Amino acid sequence: MREETKCLHAGYTPKNGEPRVVPICQSTTYLYESTDEVGALFDLTKNGYFYSRIANPTVCAVEDKIAALEGGVGALCTTSGQAANLLAVLNICSAGDSIISAPTIYGGTINLFAVTLKRLGIECIFIDPEASEEEIQKAFKPNTRLVFGETIANPAICVFDIEKFASIAHKNGVPLIIDNTFATPILCRPFEFGADIVTHSTTKYMDGHAVQVGGVIVDSGNFDWTNGKYPELCEPDESYHGLRYVEAFGNAAYITKARVQLMRDFGVYPGATAAFYLNLGLETLAVRMERYCENAEKVARHFAASDKVESVSYPSLETDPYHERAKKYLPKGCSGVLSFTIKGGREKAAKFMDSLKLASNEVHVADIRTCVLHPASATHRQLTDEQLVAAGINPGLIRFSVGLENVDDIIEDIDQALANI
Repeated sequence: MREETKCLHAGYTPKNGEPRVVPICQSTTYLYESTDEVGALFDLTKNGYFYSRIANPTVCAVEDKIAALEGGVGALCTTSGQAANLLAVLNICSAGDSIISAPTIYGGTINLFAVTLKRLGIECIFIDPEASEEEIQKAFKPNTRLVFGETIANPAICVFDIEKFASIAHKNGVPLIIDNTFATPILCRPFEFGADIVTHSTTKYMDGHAVQVGGVIVDSGNFDWTNGKYPELCEPDESYHGLRYVEAFGNAAYITKARVQLMRDFGVYPGATAAFYLNLGLETLAVRMERYCENAEKVARHFAASDKVESVSYPSLETDPYHERAKKYLPKGCSGVLSFTIKGGREKAAKFMDSLKLASNEVHVADIRTCVLHPASATHRQLTDEQLVAAGINPGLIRFSVGLENVDDIIEDIDQALANI
């Protein structure tokens, strides 16, 4: 099936007389007729549901749909994008390990890597994604366990060179994890360029309607975990009586371990109703992404033509430094999110935002409705000045998330706001 069809049909195939729409299974528990059956579930020798902290039929249908869209062997939904990134890292990292990340990522992820993981004994080395391969190689250590980046950086709107980093990561025997939130699998499928694990904040485009908070991890099934660096996947897990994940689950070892070990212990699994809402968003994802991209390019060109705008970051623009790279990774479009800098710095930026009438000033992005945010004051507020510069954020930068309204209405709102500064 093609992506548009997968959005509607993947993950759930009703049988004769069953509901056509994925039903909400609002139950925490499941009935079995014998203790042996329940025991087999806990031993991981039998497939099935036994407690909705680990798996639920509604959530699993959504997981299967997302895995199909990304081209992976399995997926695990979480209660937020932050939870997805945390579990994706902790699944193969522990105290004493090191990871490498681009600094041009979501501010919350920077805090997660630089502050919280540090407290857990995991080092994060941030490396300029435009550095040479030689410079990037210097960041690797014997205890490096993974490399992390975002397809489209939030909010700098840089395009990550997935193939370049996949090649370097694999030369060093570690996987590449890509946060694909802004691109979605409709615009880019990172596995096709060598990425090994993909994460999303499903709160954003996948939902699209701002009605649920969630995340997801998708496993490509392509990485060789038996290279000696990942004993947690190859050596016995005593909490499952000596089970070895690679031996038992093959190329689905990573995503299985994330579910039955980390989700078991952290319990950040979404409820059935949240998954139902997410599925409704996924059903229109392909159609929406096309319109987002169309509207955003028109808005970006309009901003670029204004004498009150200092610069615009949107890779579809021929003048954008990531334009050529976007042709490779994002041939269908560059999402509905752009960033621009108003002349006059933070004060003028605030006045412009406060003057908008149609666009919402809110802590959100990738919605059906146009919304706007000042990253330095909000999502990246906890970052130091040095971290802001590394993330590509200046005091006057505005993140503009173009929605599905008529683009002429969006542009008219922009014009009246610009007229007030």
